[in-house]
Amino acid sequence: MNTLKKTAYLGMVISAIALSGCLGGGGGSSSDIEPQTPQQKRVAAGFFNSMDPQAISSDQNFKTTGLAGFEDSSRWFGVLDGSRYRVEVPANWNGMLVMYAHGFRGEGSALTVDSAPMRQYLLDEGYAWAASSYSTNFYDVRAGVEDTNALALAFNDIATQNGRPLPTPTKRYITGVSMGGHVTGAAVELETQQTANNFVPYDGAAPMCGVLGDTELFDYFGAYNLSLFEFGGVPANSYPITDVPAKLTAAQQALWVDYSANKGRSGLRATGIDFYNSLQNLSGGERPIYEISFGGFQDLLQSFAATDGTVTGILNRNVVDTRNTVYRFASQPGQSLTQAEVTFNNIIFQITPNASANGLRDDGLRFIPKVNGNLYKAIPVVTVHTLGDLFVPISMEQIYKRRMIDNGFGDQVVQRAVRAPGHCDFTAAEFANTLDAMITWEQTGMKPAGDDFLTPTTVASPDFGCQFTVNGPVAPGQTPRIFMPPCP
Repeated sequence: MNTLKKTAYLGMVISAIALSGCLGGGGGSSSDIEPQTPQQKRVAAGFFNSMDPQAISSDQNFKTTGLAGFEDSSRWFGVLDGSRYRVEVPANWNGMLVMYAHGFRGEGSALTVDSAPMRQYLLDEGYAWAASSYSTNFYDVRAGVEDTNALALAFNDIATQNGRPLPTPTKRYITGVSMGGHVTGAAVELETQQTANNFVPYDGAAPMCGVLGDTELFDYFGAYNLSLFEFGGVPANSYPITDVPAKLTAAQQALWVDYSANKGRSGLRATGIDFYNSLQNLSGGERPIYEISFGGFQDLLQSFAATDGTVTGILNRNVVDTRNTVYRFASQPGQSLTQAEVTFNNIIFQITPNASANGLRDDGLRFIPKVNGNLYKAIPVVTVHTLGDLFVPISMEQIYKRRMIDNGFGDQVVQRAVRAPGHCDFTAAEFANTLDAMITWEQTGMKPAGDDFLTPTTVASPDFGCQFTVNGPVAPGQTPRIFMPPCP
């Protein structure tokens, strides 16, 4: 197996995914005393553009072009409270609605909406679906939840305005990818029911490759770069980290033979193996596919080294917290740390958050909504995650499951692993199967099968992820899988 080809392939996959958007506290209420965040200022200045010509053209194409066999579905698009939307209702509508939440769209001004990746499944089964662009870009999960819910509540008005009056949906479900997985997880939380301006009592949720640890994703990015610099011999001693370009160059030279030529494991110096093992544990533990994915994510993860913990202005203050991070590179979870690990954990710099960075507010959701694992009621949740993902790693699934267990909802979540190298790198069948499992569970009461992400020996098994991996036709915009080890 050619490692250089694997690494180049993964780099191409990760770059394409990052560009396409398959990626989104404490204290008391503060909306009346806290100065505007940079994101609020962008909104107030009219930075976000829901009438971008390319977005309009894309939506017009959606309106005029149906899927084969569903040319007679009702397809509507428009603008609702500053966000673009798409709605599709098949002629044989079954009376139920699925909301789709998209991933991170970057930091541009144009607001765009795309079709659900499981659109074929939805139409085949008679479901209506709807998707919002959200009224902002950046990692604005608050806008994602509010605008997705507002669209769900406006579904009947939109249908009536377009000449097809419909009854209120008998069931409403929500699904989404990456940041949209964060939107999905947050949408069914008790805290969301209590604080959102728009709340929808969804009957089930299917977050995919989701940021289900909410701000702990940014803790992970911080821990990655602190460990990169510590292992690389240029330790950070402040946050935000200073001299980032020089530190990145020095760490790359110290840990890799030739970083630009081979970022994969085979390109590491002996000094880089501990870093490799540490990242494996930070991201969820030993598992299949990690070695294949390692090199393809390095540039992306290092791009967060110069951040300041405000999530690009979604917050005013630092939310990143690495004080409870445990760095392992010689021992396994559940084992005692080695003396070398104890020393490393004692000397590495710790990032301390501002306690009020992401506090509760009196004007709606937190700026970064929480996914506490405390559901608004006992509804079914089915998640899915690719094992090679180092952008939104499987540690997000582990955090979510533990939170659900702690809140008495452990039996309400089923989690599934897919043997793929990228972020949200699912085939069309995997998208459809995950959503179908949740919906079938909700409608029949028959709980579907899942994977155990919490037992390290299970996750490390060579066959982990085999049960729910369906190699085959990929979803629109995805890259065919190559170099994947076969299931034993």
